Amino acid sequence: MAKEKKQKHLTIFGEWDFTRTNYLIFLGGIVLIILAYIIMALGDATAFQSVTLAPILLVIGYLAIIPLAIIYKPKKPDREQQ
Repeated sequence: MAKEKKQKHLTIFGEWDFTRTNYLIFLGGIVLIILAYIIMALGDATAFQSVTLAPILLVIGYLAIIPLAIIYKPKKPDREQQ
């Protein structure tokens, strides 16, 4: 009988499980980004919506909502407390 070698698996990201909540947050970020580009395209070159509103929405989408969707991890209930 040959002994089987146990292989250690290197995991860089740990558990990389996206839940439905992660996908919904990500979808919300994508919708916000698309909306911001539409707002930017509809306004004149010097309009408030093109110069101020759309870039603020893009920053919120790219730098807040999308990373939140990647980082968010729901709390697992403790088995001891149940």
